Amino acid sequence: MEPREIILKAFEGGKTERVPVTIFGGGMWSIKDYGSTFEELAKDAAKMADMCIKEAERIRSDVVYVGSGFNNFHASALGTAFGAGIKYREIGAPDLTAHFVTAEEEIAKLNMDDLFKDPVINNVMEATRLVSKAIGRKYLVTMTCWGPFTLAARFVGEEAFMKYTFKKPAFVEAMVNFCANLLIHLYEPLIADGSINCLSIADPTASGDLINPKQMAKFAVPPLRKMSDWAKSKNAHTILHICGNTGDRLEQFIDTGCSSIFFDQKVDIAKAKEVLQGKMSFGGNVAPVHVLLNKTAAEVEAACKEVIGIAGADGGFILVPGCDIPPTIPYENLRIFHDTAFNWKY
Repeated sequence: MEPREIILKAFEGGKTERVPVTIFGGGMWSIKDYGSTFEELAKDAAKMADMCIKEAERIRSDVVYVGSGFNNFHASALGTAFGAGIKYREIGAPDLTAHFVTAEEEIAKLNMDDLFKDPVINNVMEATRLVSKAIGRKYLVTMTCWGPFTLAARFVGEEAFMKYTFKKPAFVEAMVNFCANLLIHLYEPLIADGSINCLSIADPTASGDLINPKQMAKFAVPPLRKMSDWAKSKNAHTILHICGNTGDRLEQFIDTGCSSIFFDQKVDIAKAKEVLQGKMSFGGNVAPVHVLLNKTAAEVEAACKEVIGIAGADGGFILVPGCDIPPTIPYENLRIFHDTAFNWKY
């Protein structure tokens, strides 16, 4: 089976010939390894695609995430008219320079079609098409985005947005619904032309370290469900990752309708399996810094085997780091991470 077939079968809860395995995102690591920068690739769709293709063969994950690290452009594209922009960093993903929505009535001033006026977004989308055409039969190719709750917080400002969940809940609900519709608008051309059949959503501001289960159910789950229902209507899958300890709301991930949830290292993976096995595919949760960055290759292998042994025996499980990987992880550790899954036969 090709990597694409293996991960798709895992989404369905089935056992495959070996443990499915993928990083999540990986833009910072891949760009550094390729010898380029976010700013350089932002201007050149062909070079961005070449980076993704070459790094896919080097990393060997079942999923290839085009656009990893470029998620803030989905807010900046609509914020240009309001003075927001992007600042490139020497290391790390580009930053949004300003927040620009403060009240519900301002949402109507935002133009979703401004997405496709942004040259970087268009380059990421073109790179996605090129990568899919080149290696889409072998790997599951997707394009990344923030989740609706996180993207909404980017528009508003994280600290204010957290306060508004208590002080202006109607505004928060309207904002996350707008962001779900915006992201559907973003993905629709790529789904329509067959370039991808999987959404990749990172929703870190919906972390268990930032919002409680009631806030999650009210503000984060419904827009995720809207996106996943739309994806299903197009015969597409949805990968979701949320940072932090979300062990107190595991059932809510079933409610999102997503194909798979990738867990942070703070989550008890045994408990996650107990709750989700047979109901939803799940992945996790080797610590990207404590283990993949700071441990020896032998220790990485041991940590991977421990996670697989706990959660991976019955199908539907995917070996994944607990979050996106730092750009300084040694290649040998990344190789061992994947090899451990490749060599683990059911």
